[in-house]
Amino acid sequence: MAAPAFVSRLNQQLGYEFGAHQQYVAIAAYYDALTMPQMAALFYNQAVEERDHAMMMIQYLLDADAEIRIPALEAPEMAFADVIAPVKLALDQEKRVTDQINELTRIARDENDFASDQFMQWFVKEQVEEVSKMSDLLAVVTRSASDYERIEDWVAREDTGEGSDPTAPRKAGA
Repeated sequence: MAAPAFVSRLNQQLGYEFGAHQQYVAIAAYYDALTMPQMAALFYNQAVEERDHAMMMIQYLLDADAEIRIPALEAPEMAFADVIAPVKLALDQEKRVTDQINELTRIARDENDFASDQFMQWFVKEQVEEVSKMSDLLAVVTRSASDYERIEDWVAREDTGEGSDPTAPRKAGA
């Protein structure tokens, strides 16, 4: 089924996805404490999305009859200098995940693991959207750092949430 090198790296990716989940919860809590409910909601939703990505990967490993190993996680960053820092951290994280997803795709292709390559294509598309979303948000937050209401208004207007994607891989437990 899935190539051993791909399985090993996908298990490693589980830690990154669960770590991103925790980091986004920490960012959401930071904005919640600032009474920025739109920003908090955006990052709480991002946290759920990252958890869902990990659960999709777990389901794929189950379907491939591969071993599942969930690595230990480092504590997320909790203290931020200003309202810009968490979004900058989120953008950097999304760029790093993009590199990780591309590496997983490369491994699948190098191993002639066509099923794993096909599985990764949804994540490739997803990362383009995530980097774009965080880039836009960073621009707005940087421009409006001293005007929390302006940031909140922009998020309320622009972040319409994401509907269900029928092309998304199935999540474990769903």
